[in-house]
Amino acid sequence: MSQSNLNPTPQIVILDAGGQYCHLEARKVRDLGVYAAVFPSETPAAEIAFAKGIVISGGPSSVYDPGSPTVDPAIFARGQPVLGICYGQQLMAHALGGQVRPGEKGEYGLATLDLDDTTDPLFAGLSGRQQIWMSHRDVVDAVPEGFAVVGRTETCAVAAIAAPQRRLYGLQFHPEVVHTVRGLEFLSNFVFRVCGCQKDWDPRHRVPLIEQEIRDCVGQRSVFFFVSGGVDSTVAFTLSTRALGQDRVRGVYVDTGLMREGETDLVRQMPGLAIEHAEEQFLGALAGVTDPEQKRHIIGEEFVRVQERVIESRRLLDENWILGQGTIYPDTIESGGNDKAAVIKTHHNRVAGIQKLMECGRIVEPLRSFYKDEVREIGRELGLPAQLLDRHPFPGPGLAIRCLCSDFDAPVRATPEGSIIPVHSVGVQGDSRSYAPVLAIDSLDHARATALINRLSGVNRVIAPVQLKAPLSEMLVRACSMTPVRVARLRCADAIVRRVCHDNDYDRRVWQFPVILIPLGTAGAPDSVVLRPVDSVDGMTAQSVLMESPLLEQLSAGILQVEGIAGVFYDLTHKPPGTIEWE
Repeated sequence: MSQSNLNPTPQIVILDAGGQYCHLEARKVRDLGVYAAVFPSETPAAEIAFAKGIVISGGPSSVYDPGSPTVDPAIFARGQPVLGICYGQQLMAHALGGQVRPGEKGEYGLATLDLDDTTDPLFAGLSGRQQIWMSHRDVVDAVPEGFAVVGRTETCAVAAIAAPQRRLYGLQFHPEVVHTVRGLEFLSNFVFRVCGCQKDWDPRHRVPLIEQEIRDCVGQRSVFFFVSGGVDSTVAFTLSTRALGQDRVRGVYVDTGLMREGETDLVRQMPGLAIEHAEEQFLGALAGVTDPEQKRHIIGEEFVRVQERVIESRRLLDENWILGQGTIYPDTIESGGNDKAAVIKTHHNRVAGIQKLMECGRIVEPLRSFYKDEVREIGRELGLPAQLLDRHPFPGPGLAIRCLCSDFDAPVRATPEGSIIPVHSVGVQGDSRSYAPVLAIDSLDHARATALINRLSGVNRVIAPVQLKAPLSEMLVRACSMTPVRVARLRCADAIVRRVCHDNDYDRRVWQFPVILIPLGTAGAPDSVVLRPVDSVDGMTAQSVLMESPLLEQLSAGILQVEGIAGVFYDLTHKPPGTIEWE
């Protein structure tokens, strides 16, 4: 689905160097009331001469890597303002004669910027010390001729550069993420003070435009949805029904056996949906599988098989059908949004079977340009109930990606920094996917956790014990797969967390609260639970947040009553470097 024929000419062009935050940069500019669009990084300068300003995004590569993303050097000589962000700053410095080298240690997460008092329009009103968000390992070692260094952090001597006479700027940090406290001010200064843009975009009241896009994409065909009961699929289903009429839209909820407690009963109350029970099919296909990417692929492919079976058996649609999905922007970005992007994790709606349907023009995704908070706004415009819209996000693959497995038995290894637990989780470091073991420390200390991740290259996530039935040194990671018993164990622990948090109103104070089962324990209690409450706006970045001790103790005591649970841990990792989900 393309919006290009219905949107104004972009005033700001984002050159996509493969960074996971590329589309977030475009969206933040749109939030300022200025239309922005994303183009491949190598787009010739002449093809984007219409833009009032250019942003070069971050990316997972090093500027010295063979085949790493580059830009047309002419963009630096045309007089158009250019802002390089993260990899974009490094690429600008490299292209114009500066030097880039690997940093002594990376910066992933919160950092403190010291910004000089300068008259440069990009930094107007922003001087002084402030919180920013970093995700990089390479650094600019020497700036090009004509540039001044105007900002730095404790571990990054070149955190902001400027050549205002040429209207060229670079930021090593990410102004587009919510945890850069004054990030929107940096972007506003660039868009309005540097580029001279005028407001031409209102991100609200998008429903009529989206409905028209659905009609243009679908044509005379009908649409079939698998609806999970979550925010995204429900909003997409509702939009399609409004755009096309009830006679042309069908919805089926598939019970995969990987749902949370009470989920199917809740969805059963939604009008217009049929329920397909496929518990044995999914759990059977996942039997013995331990690799997280393989789990995601299997779940995606099984969804396609269920789709084919449902369509054939219920004769809902003839051959003139199209599949609808509730895909949102982070799903496409983290799965590798272009040929330069790193795959952070493959989403179940981006596996081979789905890709084949996309290539055939048989997919409609009304929300693929929007983020979670924007989807909720659209849902409110549609009049959907707050009970649905305010629910925490729940991953499409369900509990499968919260039930970690292992191929082998392995002991916990003590180190000076803490205990290395040999279960691997997915992370994102410097815009690249990482898959690394977990470090356990002895206290609920976010600052210490962040410092350790920045210093240690072999881990991407830090946890701390809350309550254990046995000393951590006596626990063992055991070879196991995702059995029905382990899924039931996780479902029970998750239900306890949701019930207690709801009763204490804690669920309204966090954006999402995954509950993770890891194969760490004793012979009699082989698993442990990790609590992962986070604060976020759109899921692209997130901060681990602590809860009050009485509530945490209540949760832990309840979870430890579940048969087979040896301990409760707390995830102290921000995103980046640790993704919100563990797989």
